[in-house]
Amino acid sequence: MEKTVLNVGGMSCEHCVKAVTDAVRALPGVFGVAVDLAAKTVTAEHDPDKAPVETIKAEIEEQGYDILK
Repeated sequence: MEKTVLNVGGMSCEHCVKAVTDAVRALPGVFGVAVDLAAKTVTAEHDPDKAPVETIKAEIEEQGYDILK
């Protein structure tokens, strides 16, 4: 299991938190998701073989948010 922290732009409310949490949590191989609205981060606990970081990033972007450097 791996823990990945991503900086995400565009999140501004609890709806954003729920949308990102639900979308990432639904990915196979993701065991936990925590969204920190104030810090603008998404932390995912995942199996890198089943849910690689690029897949998680793509799902967040699919929800309309930006992955920041």
